[in-house]
Amino acid sequence: MTHKPDTAPAIVIGAGITGLTAARRLADAGRAVLVLDKGRGIGGRVATRRAMGLHFDHGAQYVSAKGAGFAAVLGTLAASGHVGGWQTGLVGTPGMSALAKGIGAGLSMRQEALVTGLSREGEGWRVHLEDEVLPASHVICTVPTPQVAGIIGADHPLAARLTDVAYAPNLTLMAAIDGPAPFITARDEIADLAWIAQDSTKPDRPQGPVAWVAQASTAFSETHLELDKEAIADLMLPLLLDRLGAQMAQVRYAAAHRWRYGQVTQALGEPFLRDETGTLYLGGDWCLGPKVEDAWTSGTAIADDLLAHHAG
Repeated sequence: MTHKPDTAPAIVIGAGITGLTAARRLADAGRAVLVLDKGRGIGGRVATRRAMGLHFDHGAQYVSAKGAGFAAVLGTLAASGHVGGWQTGLVGTPGMSALAKGIGAGLSMRQEALVTGLSREGEGWRVHLEDEVLPASHVICTVPTPQVAGIIGADHPLAARLTDVAYAPNLTLMAAIDGPAPFITARDEIADLAWIAQDSTKPDRPQGPVAWVAQASTAFSETHLELDKEAIADLMLPLLLDRLGAQMAQVRYAAAHRWRYGQVTQALGEPFLRDETGTLYLGGDWCLGPKVEDAWTSGTAIADDLLAHHAG
């Protein structure tokens, strides 16, 4: 069956901040939209892990706003209880993932939905999943650039536009440790642990053993990227204990996470890419930079462009 584009939803691939922002803006404008994500959660690197009754923000640690638009969004999220103040900026409450949940509230979403490819159908699209095909009037693809070719095809003209975008990986340790906490945050870009945060001090966090998040330097992350997560934790935990002056016997929980595309180091320099039909968009923080605001700006620009060119 051929579906008319105006009877099919716009499909957003990826439930990170860019995808959620684009979907939110389209839905608020009355457009039918469906968000697909291959993971079990939403938010991408705006993420929170729950373990030992504690919350660990193992991706983005906090957010800030340079522009009035994103500042207004954060203000709205603060008013709804999704955002609170912390030492270095604003954070999600009771975890960074609350930002994504606040932006995505009420959106039509499907998780654990892996997109394997796209094909044109008339003036619209067919979005191929592992076991079904969905019609779409427009497709907004917001995955990291190394994953784009697997969806749109390596020979698609837009794929060639992505070759200069670059990422640095990030290895992250989450640990629950009994005992005194000598600091709230510590940053040392040349140390193996470049950033350490006492997540227990963030607003509305559960109390118990102190929840620590330590993020490795780029050099450390690149060197040890392909180790399994248990081996990564075994390497990072002694480094954290040394910084805290703590002993292994005080550790109640430790786990590592691998962000293969942890931070954009070379951005595209444009807020999005659009194909010649005007119905396929590519976007993400990789368009403008590594900040959460960069991801939001890309999603906003995509939705505004789609609405401007395809009214009704």
